[in-house]
Amino acid sequence: MALSGLGMWGNPGWCQTLPSAQDLGLDLDLKPEVIQKSPVLQRWQRQVPNILDEIKNEPSFRTRLRLGYSQTGGMNLGVEDIFIGNSRFTVSGDYYRAFNHNKHSYGVNFNYYLRPLGSYVNIAPVLGYRHLEAEKYSTDGVNLGAKLLFVLSRGGGADMSLTQSWIAPGTAEEVGLTRLSVGYAVTRKLRISTDIEKQNAKKSRDSRLGVVLEWMLGN
Repeated sequence: MALSGLGMWGNPGWCQTLPSAQDLGLDLDLKPEVIQKSPVLQRWQRQVPNILDEIKNEPSFRTRLRLGYSQTGGMNLGVEDIFIGNSRFTVSGDYYRAFNHNKHSYGVNFNYYLRPLGSYVNIAPVLGYRHLEAEKYSTDGVNLGAKLLFVLSRGGGADMSLTQSWIAPGTAEEVGLTRLSVGYAVTRKLRISTDIEKQNAKKSRDSRLGVVLEWMLGN
């Protein structure tokens, strides 16, 4: 019997399609109404899921709507990591304006995560457009850089990201942007994030600290 079982698992066909709970002889002896109310049990009855594969490829972070306030007396809103189909591409965009100063910025970025989306550590090249206006300088153009993501708790529970990019790189109006964001969930859908951003231009330097409320989309 043991050899027979090994032979079945060694068959290439079994490697391609995982067996169902019935095939494995896993009779849970549950009432029908319990199974009807549980999508997880229904799924296990059809086919035993590949848990390791799901952990690896199921995104460890979620799309977030963002609304925040900064110490400069400004407000920012945006959206972070809109997934494009089942690919590793995401789109992010934001808008910021100070109430009492001539400061505002807006932009959109495309990110491509190099590691599987379920990874706890990931890195993504960043390519997009950004307009930035400060008291002593302004610029706009291509925004090029990279994002480093550390997931502390899956599903949006807690994470930290560091993004370094350059607006209009290689030109006289080039501005470097460094952004550190740390967020954690206070409910199943709501997060609080702290953002620190530094702007490094040839004419001047600027920075801002903000507190952001994030509403997580999806499950």
